[in-house]
Amino acid sequence: MRDTVIFDFGGVITSSPFEAFNRMERERGLPHDLVRRINATDPDTNAWARFERAEIDAAGFDALFAQEARVLGHELRGEDVLALLSGDIRPRMVHALDWLKANGYRLGCITNNVPAGEGAGMSRTAEKAALVGQVLAKFDHVIESSKVGIRKPDPRIYRMMCETLDRAAERCVYLDDLGINCKPAAELGMIAIKVTGEGPALDALCEALEIDAGHF
Repeated sequence: MRDTVIFDFGGVITSSPFEAFNRMERERGLPHDLVRRINATDPDTNAWARFERAEIDAAGFDALFAQEARVLGHELRGEDVLALLSGDIRPRMVHALDWLKANGYRLGCITNNVPAGEGAGMSRTAEKAALVGQVLAKFDHVIESSKVGIRKPDPRIYRMMCETLDRAAERCVYLDDLGINCKPAAELGMIAIKVTGEGPALDALCEALEIDAGHF
């Protein structure tokens, strides 16, 4: 029986920051998915990875990311990317959290974030941080990469959540917008759902939990 649901935050509970990255790239005449390309280069040791593990601060990320962009022939500061990280909260996802909690499911959140902005959602305003905080309070436990020094897709961060929630992986469903982060969850025994949109993800969650789709 699957009685535990673990969510990613950005791109799942909120709209994807990659949508904002793409808008910025279009507006500046930069190549489509440049930010993704930079972050995919040396993915365990680049500026992004180091920042998500809190090994560098915002100023260090700003400078190192700019260097990585220049290697690819483009000018883009890390600070300009950080300004786009905080997405909009998805109401249906929040409704799903409320339904799951009311019906006895355990809820976890594993988020790769950085020590920038306000709160776990890296919000740029106190008002947005307060709204994000209200959503995060719905979870039984939240793990932030920037606080524990481990980031997805490291399997240790998934095991850490299972241990904290006192649940075997086989009792969990995991949702993330990145396939690379779904793979370790599936290998541990979770049902992993790659989120490409709010509706399809919630339909897949209902199927995984063997409940009626109309609940969400």
